[in-house]
Amino acid sequence: MTWLIVALVLVVAAAGLLRWRRPAWYWLTFGVTLAALRVLIRYGSVMDACGLTVPPPRWRLALARLINRPVPEPRAPRILRVRPTRTGLVLRIKLRPGQDAFDVAASCDRLRHSFGMYGITSRELRSGVVELRMTGYDVLKRVQMPAKLERTPTRIPVALREDGEVHYRDYRTVPHALTLGATKSGKSVYQRNLVTELAAQPVALVGIDCKQGVELYPLARRFSALADNPDTAAELLDALVAHMEDVYQLIRAEQRIAADIPDAEIAADIWDLPEDLRPVPIVVLVDEVAELALFNTKEEEKRRDRIITALARLAQLGRAAGIYLEICGQRFGSELGKGITMLRAQLTGRTAHRVNDESSANMAFGDIAPDAVLAAVQISPDTPGVAVAGDSTGGWARIRTPHTSLRKAVNACNRHADLTPDLPALAPFRPELDALAPASAPAAKSAPATA
Repeated sequence: MTWLIVALVLVVAAAGLLRWRRPAWYWLTFGVTLAALRVLIRYGSVMDACGLTVPPPRWRLALARLINRPVPEPRAPRILRVRPTRTGLVLRIKLRPGQDAFDVAASCDRLRHSFGMYGITSRELRSGVVELRMTGYDVLKRVQMPAKLERTPTRIPVALREDGEVHYRDYRTVPHALTLGATKSGKSVYQRNLVTELAAQPVALVGIDCKQGVELYPLARRFSALADNPDTAAELLDALVAHMEDVYQLIRAEQRIAADIPDAEIAADIWDLPEDLRPVPIVVLVDEVAELALFNTKEEEKRRDRIITALARLAQLGRAAGIYLEICGQRFGSELGKGITMLRAQLTGRTAHRVNDESSANMAFGDIAPDAVLAAVQISPDTPGVAVAGDSTGGWARIRTPHTSLRKAVNACNRHADLTPDLPALAPFRPELDALAPASAPAAKSAPATA
């Protein structure tokens, strides 16, 4: 008996230590079982307390009166499945007639408290079926990405969501994106992580860094073109527009619109072209967009209009040509001049790190997800990398990028330097690598992209 008590004390002490120091390990060893039992045992009473039950049907009430039996209890949504994950539980429920998915979403905070979970989010899978994703601990406090991640040239993992899911940057679904954030908010780390993931894919990277290249030039071996000042940026954007027009000519020449060609094989963008003819997709990263829009003289104003016009054309027409924009900045409002709001309207993906004022958050989410504005303002300064990601559907979620050091990003770009495509239209803007690359550096080759 004494040894049994000692073993029990050691197990409890180990569980407490794991919960304090390694919450992910605690969840996988102890937490998931305890949480599943707690949810299943409390389910009926919690649903009743949260107002998520419906009265029994009339025929059951009539039958109970007829045979003099107790009145049936209210019915909670039926549990379809309980599935444990590496960060929490997934509970799938079937709503009763008369219930609405909005009622479940509005009760998530009460369900979180009642079930003893760290967080709960809900989404409607189909009519009458709702999925509750529960997290057992703060997954954003120490970001640990899953070991196995899905990666394609146009879909890469960039962050972890607060519900434990991986947040992907899908360029074919969301071609262009805007990333906002104050100084030291984690915006640069987000961009660095994006470049690290893209470096291993057969895509061309084009950078515009008007801070004299201090952010992007260390990664130059993997870039097909770089601009470190507004004048060069204007010429580079004009070259991208010309390249886009050439790609459209290629698509028109290979559209295959004969009567005997199935509709699915008619080419309307680069992904419909044969692999041997498909141009390499291009991701354009703009580090600080305000530096492209500010001006002091008439000549700088003309340059500014030229830059914004080119960016707007790429945002409106670049998707089919495989050109995708990643625009970063601290603010992106109408005070930057004409054409800015038109450009912002084309940027479907929105990510906001910590901002200094509510108006900056409104620039990101005011026109697509007003509820996300308050969430962006509430990000604490001591949690760099935490951001709010939203899209044009009105949905949003808190995410956090794993910390990626500059050395790690540089190593990734150096390791995959042989994947850097050589684009003739952008050859004048290819960064000079004589001082960076070793004498035996492999030659850059262009490889067709695959979806």
